Amino acid sequence: MSEHAVYGFPPPALAAAPAEAAQISPLVPGAADLENLGEGALADIVIAAPPGTLERRFVLAHALRALRPGGELTALAAKDKGGGRLRKELEGFGCAVNETARRHQRICHTRRPTAAAGLGEAIARGALQWAPGLQLWSQPGVFSWDRVDPGSALLLETASEFAGAGADLGCGVGLLGKAVLGSPAVSALSLLDIDARALAAARRNIGDDRAVFLHLDARRAAGAIAGLDFVITNPPFHDGGREDRSLGQAFIAAAARMLKSGGVCRLVANVALPYEQPLIAHFAEVSLIAQARGYKVYEARK
Repeated sequence: MSEHAVYGFPPPALAAAPAEAAQISPLVPGAADLENLGEGALADIVIAAPPGTLERRFVLAHALRALRPGGELTALAAKDKGGGRLRKELEGFGCAVNETARRHQRICHTRRPTAAAGLGEAIARGALQWAPGLQLWSQPGVFSWDRVDPGSALLLETASEFAGAGADLGCGVGLLGKAVLGSPAVSALSLLDIDARALAAARRNIGDDRAVFLHLDARRAAGAIAGLDFVITNPPFHDGGREDRSLGQAFIAAAARMLKSGGVCRLVANVALPYEQPLIAHFAEVSLIAQARGYKVYEARK
């Protein structure tokens, strides 16, 4: 493990990480785990700070914990996505902060103080925890981490029992997968997510030998999974806080590649998202089976 680290993908023109810096974001398959870095293991770290308060403070606190005293930390974010709070949060941990602003980003430079304050509390509040609104284990930063999102709720209401081998693309903490595995006719379920934190929660939530957990980008996983009887998915449509309709379209294409002839994809989406044409392009039969509360559920057969 390098003594240099980078969290996420900060713009190189604003905060360049060393070429040998180890990636430690949970959203990058194959990355090192920030939470498991030894105390004082790092000389420096550059962080593209997350927008959520609990998640961001958790990352900053773990980064300071992993830095040696005097080690350098650079964190940046758009002003309206947490950047406006970075300086105050770092100062709350006992850091002396130099802040600059470029290209709508707030950039904070600091060094780990000899005695950082409040790290344990920030880490505890942002760690894997029981979410009463979900009745599942979850973690701040994971999609809809503390409540059932309305799209998944509608999909659960309309999902008939599945059979055979299937996959849950973008499985999150395992809300849908747990329901799918309630059917004894399901022989195997691959749960895929690009977020390592979501998979850690899903493993804890689903104690079933039929489940396999894969830290993969579902859009690029079709080569690893094929011949499935069914796919269920609530695909993302935001990337870095910005709407990206191509994400769901790529999930549709990946699901079609994973399914065998006659296999079924059950998908939920916001009513504003134009998924009908991609579904028709990749599947032989497409049916709208439910629409409520701003969401719609499709069943597509290959």
